[in-house]
Amino acid sequence: MTQRNEIPSGSPPKNRQVMLIYYSFSGQTGVLLNRLSAGLKDQGVEVFYEKLKPVKHLRFPVGSILRTYLMMFATLLRRRVPIQELSDKCKQEYDLIILAGPTWSYNPSGPVLSFLDRDGREVLGGREVLPLISCRGYWKVHWWGLQKKLEKCGALFSNLIAFSHPNPEPWCTIGVFLKIAGKNPERSGFIGKYYNHFGHSNEQMEEAYSFGVQIAESLKNKTPLSAINFKTDLALP
Repeated sequence: MTQRNEIPSGSPPKNRQVMLIYYSFSGQTGVLLNRLSAGLKDQGVEVFYEKLKPVKHLRFPVGSILRTYLMMFATLLRRRVPIQELSDKCKQEYDLIILAGPTWSYNPSGPVLSFLDRDGREVLGGREVLPLISCRGYWKVHWWGLQKKLEKCGALFSNLIAFSHPNPEPWCTIGVFLKIAGKNPERSGFIGKYYNHFGHSNEQMEEAYSFGVQIAESLKNKTPLSAINFKTDLALP
């Protein structure tokens, strides 16, 4: 890892700094990060944001069943989604980089894959990275592929945060599919009995806040992130 400048003797300690690099399609990754970053900030950590922006805007919902099928087929093949150039913030040094995004058909999202291909080595190489996954399930396959990409970039990582939508299967998959297509499954007389809410729960949001507090304490005390238990009843099911 690149060495940081030593703080001169007698100078006040520098606040820990964390960069959040993320993509959020439906907004669920974004709301998790909002709560996690609140936990970091409440412990005095400086937080910086870099949202990955597709060159061609991706609309949510996509608007039809057919378009949803086509999108899922393309994401199953790990199709990249070109992104705009990153800001200069990504060239700075941070105590930690959190890379966050949703699961698309068992894989990291197209914008995140594009970021890793084009910018991963320059931005993440030799730096500590904590991945955060937002998914309806199947995070293990996503994580397996993401690890390979992070290793290729030279990133350092020792832990993982993953939140799965709390609805039971197969209703979660059916509900998410219909939601992406522009439907409202939670209002359906039949499906709504089993799928009553899209996305993550309020309890998961508060768990994300708790994780932010724990990450901040780890950074301030210089303890390894691997020591934090992110596998709880509300995460990594």
